[in-house]
Amino acid sequence: MKENIIEALKDVHKALEPIEISNLLNYKTTEEYSELCDALDSLVKENKIYKTKKDKYILFENCPGIKCGKLAINKKGFGFLILDKEDDLYVDAHNLNGAIDGDIVICEVIIRGVKKEGRVIKILKRDLKNVVGEIVIVDNKKAFKNDDVKKDIEVILTEDSTYNCVEGHKVLVKIIKELSKRKYLGQVITILGHKDDPKIDILSIAYKHEIYDKYIDEVLKELENIPEEVTSNDLLDRVDLTNKTIFTIDGKDTKDIDDAISIEKKGNNYVLGVHIADVSHYVKENTALGDDAYNRATSSYLADTVIPMLPHKLSNGICSLNEGVLRLTMSCVMEFDITGKLITYDIFRSYIKSDKKMNYDDVNTILHHKPTPDGYQKYVNDLLLMNELAHILRKKKNERGYINFGTSEAKIIQDETGKAIDIVKRQQDEGEKLIEDFMVAANECVAMHIYNMGLPFIYRVHDKPSPDKIDEFVTLVHLMGYKLRTNTKEITPKTMQLMLEELEDKPEYPILSTLLLRSMKKAIYSKENIGHFGLASNMYTHFTSPIRRFPDLTVHRLLKKYLFEKDMSMTTIASLESSLVEIAEHCSEKEQASVEAERDVDDMKMAEYMEDKIGQEYDGFINTITNFGMFVQLDNLIEGLVHVKSLKGDYFTYVPELLSMVGKSTKKTYRLGDKVRVRCIAASKINSQIDFEIVEDLNDRNPK
Repeated sequence: MKENIIEALKDVHKALEPIEISNLLNYKTTEEYSELCDALDSLVKENKIYKTKKDKYILFENCPGIKCGKLAINKKGFGFLILDKEDDLYVDAHNLNGAIDGDIVICEVIIRGVKKEGRVIKILKRDLKNVVGEIVIVDNKKAFKNDDVKKDIEVILTEDSTYNCVEGHKVLVKIIKELSKRKYLGQVITILGHKDDPKIDILSIAYKHEIYDKYIDEVLKELENIPEEVTSNDLLDRVDLTNKTIFTIDGKDTKDIDDAISIEKKGNNYVLGVHIADVSHYVKENTALGDDAYNRATSSYLADTVIPMLPHKLSNGICSLNEGVLRLTMSCVMEFDITGKLITYDIFRSYIKSDKKMNYDDVNTILHHKPTPDGYQKYVNDLLLMNELAHILRKKKNERGYINFGTSEAKIIQDETGKAIDIVKRQQDEGEKLIEDFMVAANECVAMHIYNMGLPFIYRVHDKPSPDKIDEFVTLVHLMGYKLRTNTKEITPKTMQLMLEELEDKPEYPILSTLLLRSMKKAIYSKENIGHFGLASNMYTHFTSPIRRFPDLTVHRLLKKYLFEKDMSMTTIASLESSLVEIAEHCSEKEQASVEAERDVDDMKMAEYMEDKIGQEYDGFINTITNFGMFVQLDNLIEGLVHVKSLKGDYFTYVPELLSMVGKSTKKTYRLGDKVRVRCIAASKINSQIDFEIVEDLNDRNPK
């Protein structure tokens, strides 16, 4: 009956009483009406239908003023309502109305300034699966201090579960029941370690996001049967590539090596080989190893800590394409002409022996024509030829509309105790770009091959942004004093590219490019191919990192099933049609959890780094303005809050229509992108918070 109700209400854009819905469905009996009412109540609990205060019902998707979704709150105090089929909705801190991070809520849509916002009007469900915190002593008793400041709740621990706990222990707590509003009874289920132990701070954040460093006994038992070396039987029905010059390029500390590359010249054409670790040979379906890899779905890289999807025996051992040892691979060998056009390709099972484990620093030295590092002499010509092809492929990507936002990432430098001692920008030089270009080419080639076969597959997709989001961005640009010549009526990758090119010489470009990036939708995994907007690619998948990502492992399994086992039966296809939907959704969710954990670790480590920098001054720019203050970003990507109360010389208020903070008497104005000099006045690793005060408005001496 639920399906019938949803189908009947699809084209109804006003709330109906139960009797009206009954008539719509042509129900006649009291039994049918009673069943309908029960089904409506069930659909309300499932958050598929909205029930008004007047006991009327309407589909959420047909109610433009009301939205239902999961609330994600960030360190700045505000949040976003995460919506499945629409752009996420901004929710200001003063509109949260008691909701906390992770709540399923109903929001009403309001308009403030240039954009739509949400106001929480009802909390439907509170998700408290993983609560991590510290054991503290209060009134001579063990108590719990929640680590997550975004989850403003009190947890009372059962006495028996704290028996082995001591003050300072970091613990994972299971919520047993709600005692009162925002007060819960919890049970300690895992002691992570002491708060002063190296890297326990990172592990605490990982556990909060359901990312675990331990493997269950069944997985460890299956590991015992995993060989440490490739056997002769493993090489059957594979192409021997050990006579080819093949090598890897990664960071100096990388131990889980997914991809190796090779290059040859064929007349004027380039023959590029991308050789990917064949994880599927060892991690089989319907095994403890396979199930655990699915549950994890991704490796997580948290500062200098890696929590791998696969145990180290696989990720750093038999699967990793280590130098000088036989390894099983899946190869995608592509021939390109001098314009970057794909002429022909082949996808096959292979085995390789990597000649050398190269690192980006050494490769970049060669590509910049500096003295060749020791041990690289025999590879210089191959590297230069690869760079030649990479530039051709990059030019072709740019011509079709590839969007390069030029965003930077922070790299956390820690000492041997795990303390953050420096924060620097990650550099993307020629070597990094080369590998990215080659991996994109292989991913597109594999996606195209299976797409043209018309078989079920898992794609990496990126939908185009909504017109409303682009209109908001254009309005914001106008408020900052600039006009765009680019026609934004038709949104294409080329449109976004042209907008960025128009703005790249503006002093506010870093914030403008970031804001344009925020207007984009998230890339996700999907069984349906809608293309990848950001890459301006018609079809794209993830094939190149099966050690680190479950979707890539799934792609390898599908390639084997279709291309080598020739299994394209109706039974197989019917089974995949449903399972791939589930895999795509699960992997997208776990990827987002990993991203959030990485962000939380970076915030915490940045605050830790700044704790001994109180009183020091820095130059930065305003990248966010809210009703309670402004966030200033430094050159090394550290962010701190300038609270509105700390602004001197006037009474300042937030003017959303101008996206500015304006002084009541002086009309002194702080805008997005303004350069300022700030002093660090507070920093807390525990709260992942940094506070600045403005020392000088640099725009006063450097007017636009």
